[in-house]
Amino acid sequence: MTKDTAAGEPRSARGKRGDYAVFRAIPTRWMDNDAYGHVNNVIYYSFFDTAVNATLIEQGLLDPATSPVIGLVVETGCRYSAPISFPESIEAGLRVARLGSSSVRYEIGLFKQDEELAVAEGHFVHVYVDSAERRPTPLPQPMRAFLATLVKERAE
Repeated sequence: MTKDTAAGEPRSARGKRGDYAVFRAIPTRWMDNDAYGHVNNVIYYSFFDTAVNATLIEQGLLDPATSPVIGLVVETGCRYSAPISFPESIEAGLRVARLGSSSVRYEIGLFKQDEELAVAEGHFVHVYVDSAERRPTPLPQPMRAFLATLVKERAE
């Protein structure tokens, strides 16, 4: 743990590349910068969404238009440690912190190229539901098997 946050709670040390299982390059865009000259905080959530869903799509585990099971975000959060700005390209590290029967906690670290410490770390909790009924459903076995390969605890 490091210095206290404004809320008076201890803050964990910044994550490292080795804390994550897979990586994806994501370029920033001109429109991502805000009036303060850095990528606006809402864009980080887009980066997280891209890291998770592009990985699932590339693995053949998700087709947003036709998959019978889809993930709905029920919780999300982000901790910012250092700014990024256009035209930097970032790398999003992804890991699974919790694999439930119908839910997954994905954790994402954003890294500047060639830097060891995350500039931001966030999470998404997806509850997987039947795409027609929107009711929780167990993860399909191929998805569960793949996600199990991404389970990685953060080294403290």
